[in-house]
Amino acid sequence: MAERLQKVMAQAGVASRRASEKLIADGHVTVNGKKVTELGTKVEPHDHVEVNGEPIEGNEKLVYFLLNKPREVITAASDDKNRATVLDILSDVPQRVYPVGRLDYDTTGALLLTNDGALANQLMHPKFNIDKVYVAKVKGIPSNDDLKVLRLGVTVHTIENKRHKTYHAAPAKAEIESVDKEKQTAIVRLTIHEGRYHQVKEMLKAVGHPVLKLTREQYGMLDVANLAPGEYRELTYDEVKALKQGKQYRRSAGRL
Repeated sequence: MAERLQKVMAQAGVASRRASEKLIADGHVTVNGKKVTELGTKVEPHDHVEVNGEPIEGNEKLVYFLLNKPREVITAASDDKNRATVLDILSDVPQRVYPVGRLDYDTTGALLLTNDGALANQLMHPKFNIDKVYVAKVKGIPSNDDLKVLRLGVTVHTIENKRHKTYHAAPAKAEIESVDKEKQTAIVRLTIHEGRYHQVKEMLKAVGHPVLKLTREQYGMLDVANLAPGEYRELTYDEVKALKQGKQYRRSAGRL
């Protein structure tokens, strides 16, 4: 049965469906040796699909890894500036895995990588509402009113791709972990379920407290408490099952 090309790519673990669409539109995909850029293209099971010259494997073993992403590593498959990527860290993994979502270049913490395109699409869909717990060191000490704004949902004004953009962030769980009155800084724990560009940084900046340092301690029910920066581990069967069922719970984790 013919399937849309981006769906086949996502199911093969190449990338999320949205990222696969971009790969197609940008001319990185060929079908039976011919470059394809039309998003409505359908392929049959016997068609030969390549991405950047590499064939996709529809029957590849599905694998799932949790990485404690270090700083100065980008969340991408490759980089035109020759910066280290998260895939460089997982270079020993024989399967072609891709990150689920992203973390900024200077942000550390929990990042899921897999070749299970269906699960990746599920986890990144807004309706899934998976909790992501961040711990941020911020400039200044947030007041109770600042925290209330974050809890009710703050309006963010930002610039994306050289365009001004305004959106209302969903209500977040927000609490202060500690304060340093001498240095006028604070450690804030923020739990969100959206995944907008630079969202945590923009939310805290919107209430007057720019982020100085940021880590994502938890992704759903997964945390990096026992992983040093740059370390990764394979998920257990139960963890994968729980992710697919949308289960979430809190664990104790480290601090900044």
